[in-house]
Amino acid sequence: MAVARFPRPVTGRPVGFTLVEVATVCAVVGVLAAVAVPGWQQQLAQGRRADAVEALTRVQQAQEQYRSAHGLYAHELSALRGVPTGATTQGFYTLALQSTGAEAYRATARPSVGSPQLRDNACAELTLDVNQGFARMGPQRRCWNR
Repeated sequence: MAVARFPRPVTGRPVGFTLVEVATVCAVVGVLAAVAVPGWQQQLAQGRRADAVEALTRVQQAQEQYRSAHGLYAHELSALRGVPTGATTQGFYTLALQSTGAEAYRATARPSVGSPQLRDNACAELTLDVNQGFARMGPQRRCWNR
């Protein structure tokens, strides 16, 4: 039985990579990963914010329906149709509703316990302040992905 042998190059050096070459490639890959991973995590957090934006938008729509039927805004999430009480649809946030006046309220989406959104420092808590039908989104408009 014939044994296959790898031909040696004309220079007489063995074929393969040196330890220095392998270490250099690993260093370059490590630097690229250190630059790319934070940006990637930020994009994931921004995508998960859509869960809170969708829930707060539902609260606003349900509040306007409630107001047209009852004359005032609801004081509790349980009084609103189509709005999750407690956690949002995907479970990244917890919803809360607070009455801030006769014709005003504040809806808040805070990261749930154990949610990866707890590390989203820039937009940790999304708020929706409504006064007589006029909405103000917080803490910053960019947190609402707009």
